[in-house]
Amino acid sequence: MSVNYTTVGELKVGSYVIIDGEPCRVVDITKAKTGKHGAAKANVVAVSVFNNAKKTLMAPVDQQVEVPIVEKHIGQILANTGDRIQLMDLETYETFDIDMPTEEEFKDKIKPGAEVEYWVIMNRKKIVRVK
Repeated sequence: MSVNYTTVGELKVGSYVIIDGEPCRVVDITKAKTGKHGAAKANVVAVSVFNNAKKTLMAPVDQQVEVPIVEKHIGQILANTGDRIQLMDLETYETFDIDMPTEEEFKDKIKPGAEVEYWVIMNRKKIVRVK
């Protein structure tokens, strides 16, 4: 699995973190100092990259967390079969099937021949932008 490690205190809004095995984008962080001898804690609210589920992580700011490595690629749509799309990577010319994006703004732009930016995160692929 392609991951890096960082501490909870180094996370920022917009960065990525793995919570419960799911890659997520951080949308809110609140930090609280505890008593005299306690460590500062952070409450991290994140949204899953793949299913938009909300996840929270409450941990000391010095705790190690996994950060997914996001590989960004450009592909071209070869075919649209309804719920799946056949893509060809424009660097390697590899072809593969990928799930149809659920975002409404992509629906009318997904056509054979269109170029898309897709991300590979933890061996899962997702279309993030249609050019």
